[in-house]
Amino acid sequence: MMLLLPPSEGKTPAPEGAAPLDLNALVHPELTARREQVLAHLARVSARPDATAVLGVSDGLADEVARNTALREAPSGRAAQVYTGVLYAAAGLATLPDAAARRAQASVLTFSGLWGVVAPGDRIPAYRLSMGVTLPDVGRLAAFWKPALAEVLDARAAGDVVVDCRSATYVAAWKPRTTGAGAAEWVEVRVLRETDGRRTVVSHNAKHTRGVLTGHLLRREPEARTSEDVLKAAQELVGSVVLTEIGSGKDQTLIEANLLDGKPRGPRTLELVLA
Repeated sequence: MMLLLPPSEGKTPAPEGAAPLDLNALVHPELTARREQVLAHLARVSARPDATAVLGVSDGLADEVARNTALREAPSGRAAQVYTGVLYAAAGLATLPDAAARRAQASVLTFSGLWGVVAPGDRIPAYRLSMGVTLPDVGRLAAFWKPALAEVLDARAAGDVVVDCRSATYVAAWKPRTTGAGAAEWVEVRVLRETDGRRTVVSHNAKHTRGVLTGHLLRREPEARTSEDVLKAAQELVGSVVLTEIGSGKDQTLIEANLLDGKPRGPRTLELVLA
């Protein structure tokens, strides 16, 4: 099983005194040369007066952008602790029991505009860079990473099931092959909400719901090895409260999980329905 995650927008810096970045220790060291390239250009861009505009973030994040100028010396922490967004909190990646943590290290990949991909145990500094950015002298990062990620991930995914919780920005950097020799089973996760008998795609609670599924897939036995196994795992969550909405206090319960076929070269879709 491969579990593909987007990074969280915000990152939690590692404690002062933690060891700095070691690029050669990150998963898939074949990507080191490209990581070096992006890291160097990001540092230069982040020192410019217009850095926030180039990186597509608000001026209120100027301090986070400034950290990009010294990432090689900055303290690094496990990616599972640096990424602290809604999906990661719901999955509990930073606090998994030993067996689930080992599975996460072997199966979870977080896509990143800076690193390409990292595993939960990889030690990285907090940074600010989206895959959707066009970085001067590098280009649009999804296009920059695409050939290198295909080279390493196509082989890794061959014959496996790939559970995709990424947003479209990160899907653009690598799509699993679903036909021909070495094809993978590609399953994208979509979250719907049912209100008065009508179902609509939701984004507000989708990250949390994908995180709940991720945590369940990492903790359950046996490990999912096919798309049907992934569906079965999702159906085990039907009837459970996935989240409680802030403000309204209303519980959102998973009422249905379905696996839909897609186009020949595209993913199947795991639909998770909340109500």
